[in-house]
Amino acid sequence: MNIQTLACFPDTHIETAHGITGYREAGAMHRRALPVVLLHGIGSGAASWVRQLDALGAKRRVIAWDAPGYGESSCIRNDSPLALDYGQALRAWLDALDIDRCVIVGHSLGAIIAGSFAVHTPQRVAGLLLISPAAGYGAASKEVRESKRDARLKMLNELGPQGLARERSANMLSHYADDEAREWVRWNMARIVPAGYAQATHLLANADLAADIARFHGRIAVAVGADDAITPPDACERIAQAARVNLQVMPRAGHAGYVESPAAYTALIDAFCESIECHTKDGVPQ
Repeated sequence: MNIQTLACFPDTHIETAHGITGYREAGAMHRRALPVVLLHGIGSGAASWVRQLDALGAKRRVIAWDAPGYGESSCIRNDSPLALDYGQALRAWLDALDIDRCVIVGHSLGAIIAGSFAVHTPQRVAGLLLISPAAGYGAASKEVRESKRDARLKMLNELGPQGLARERSANMLSHYADDEAREWVRWNMARIVPAGYAQATHLLANADLAADIARFHGRIAVAVGADDAITPPDACERIAQAARVNLQVMPRAGHAGYVESPAAYTALIDAFCESIECHTKDGVPQ
């Protein structure tokens, strides 16, 4: 079902100041509503958002990127990149798409990129929705950062993308997930590019999302699945506190909640966008 639906949103590439960025898009004709940009996590890709592209594209422009080093997207030039490096790649992509202002939805590692972009380019962010955000290890000791980084890189080297998908994909979901959701998470994880995943591992070790979010004063929401075993509610509560908002806990959902409970997460994204549009006119805050 997901593969068949994905064919409606073909893999597209565009040249940017950063390099090549791959993405999938829906609802390009809806120019009056705020566009929504979807940023995936470390073990995923643009295709993972297929159900949101399908549903949200009926009323607004929705674009899901392949982060630098994922799919056909160019890697970051820095071997041990910072969130700022990915944020600059995001800005270059939005420039190439002629998107001046949008709602950004960041899942897991995508939340780190979204947070950095928002704090450095706040005028371009109509709203920031962080789903099961990864906090990063930037505030930890050098030993902890290196240990977390090296353990993940070792796993990548030993297992490869197919092995990671086989061994790690089940952790992304709750026990409520159906077989289709489990297969979809495995399919997306198996398609990661080792070089891009390795750079993202460095990003995770270097980043401090809470510090970035504390400096952002725009509209923001933070949500997590009640059964998320990777970024559990208590960890996401710290991000919500840094953002000065209440944490939204989504029932019967794990880390990749938008895959296993697509209707609930699509409604979450849509409601967030509508709450922003109720307070704006032609994209300008009132």
